[in-house]
Amino acid sequence: MGAAVQQNGGANGRRRGRRRGRAQPMAEINVTPFVDVMLVLLIIFMVAAPLLTVGVPVDLPKTAASALPGDNEEPLTVTLTADGRVQIQTTDVVREELIGKLRAIASERSSDRVFLRADGAIPYAQVMQIMGALNAGGFSNVGLVTDTGGPTLEEGGE
Repeated sequence: MGAAVQQNGGANGRRRGRRRGRAQPMAEINVTPFVDVMLVLLIIFMVAAPLLTVGVPVDLPKTAASALPGDNEEPLTVTLTADGRVQIQTTDVVREELIGKLRAIASERSSDRVFLRADGAIPYAQVMQIMGALNAGGFSNVGLVTDTGGPTLEEGGE
């Protein structure tokens, strides 16, 4: 993507006209490859954006922890909303049926990793009850999901 130099010349490389020995810059820029790349990127982002969200709005607490490494399998997400509802992925589950459903899911999965998303307004005791249910349901590798950019415990931190 740049301007090229156009040489007009006859025999022996000489031009006829007023300007001798000068090269004229081309005033045309080919924008077709640029437009093609932008359209491909637009399509990629339009397809990928809906896949990045689970779909349950939760006000996650902030922390300075780094992200966990990914798996080949789609991660199982259990969400505890601000109004006390429990969801597996995006499906509401009654608390009394949670352990049974988790055992059924654990028997079909190769990984025992589960991500727990809990609203920051939920009391600690309720989060621990759900973590106990996850353990009883066969998931011993529990990752707590938070937002990044929160306070740290380093000296001089917030």
